[in-house]
Amino acid sequence: MKKIWKKRAVIASVVLLVAAAVYLNWRYTDQVADSSKVLGESTLVSSETKVDQTNQNQQNDQDSAVVEETVADESNYFATARLSRKQARDSAIGMLQEAEVDENADEQTLNAASQTLQVLAGYTVAESQIESLVTAKGYKDCVAFMGADSISVVVSDPDGLDTADVARIKDIVISETNYTPEQIKIVEAN
Repeated sequence: MKKIWKKRAVIASVVLLVAAAVYLNWRYTDQVADSSKVLGESTLVSSETKVDQTNQNQQNDQDSAVVEETVADESNYFATARLSRKQARDSAIGMLQEAEVDENADEQTLNAASQTLQVLAGYTVAESQIESLVTAKGYKDCVAFMGADSISVVVSDPDGLDTADVARIKDIVISETNYTPEQIKIVEAN
């Protein structure tokens, strides 16, 4: 009897960790998308003072550097978001696999671990497909975060997203998942 409760506690803690990871990814995405700060933003400083032509050249260089840094920050955001999502999933999958191979696990524990692994694998495949299809439609980059009750899709588009873009992205998500339009959140990366 004590072993059964121990197994259930392990499964419950794994499910709780997975839910926490999905929630934290969602909150992180929401904070980054709503933030007015640009990570890594800097200004070029020059000690030279020359005629207006030189100042104009320096301003153009600064503008180019800020644009390059913004592009790099967006790329870093998407890479960091994907890495964070992968690490959270790998951790949860590792714990579930340990529960599956435990020789003292009862059938209910094994079934719950197996079902959770299948759900996580499904999330991973669907997120990848959504990201590929969104970028195939001409958007610069995309990252999707699936949860039990909703999905968030962060999209980078230099021209900004309009209602047609949001509808196009929602159509992709609906075609690849069972989410309703109300469960889909489209966020434009800053």
